[in-house]
Amino acid sequence: QVWLSESGGGLVQTGDSLQLSCVSSGRTLRNYAMGWFRQVPGKEREFVAAISWSSSNTYFADSVKGRFTISRNNAKNAVYLQMNTLTPEDTAVYYCAADPFLERLPSGVTDYWGQGTQVTVSS
Repeated sequence: QVWLSESGGGLVQTGDSLQLSCVSSGRTLRNYAMGWFRQVPGKEREFVAAISWSSSNTYFADSVKGRFTISRNNAKNAVYLQMNTLTPEDTAVYYCAADPFLERLPSGVTDYWGQGTQVTVSS
């Protein structure tokens, strides 16, 4: 089983940066692609970024390209989302997800999710 836990959310101002972390307390993440999603109340959860198990491939939603980066440390069973130049439109609950198949992650069809961490960007 893969248990995921996010941290690093908070209240920031427009233009600020924030780094989210996600760690697994269970099966190693070494063989899993990892991703980040976000959700605003009343809207569907949307894909943000994904990274392959080897870090050789990354994918980003158009809305965050050039501002967000994703990285991982398999030795620490952790994945990170560095968010720069934040805007109020980035306000959401951010979720970490894991899946054996990178191609499947952006669709959000996976069994492994964290509980989410709130990011609020004030104008």
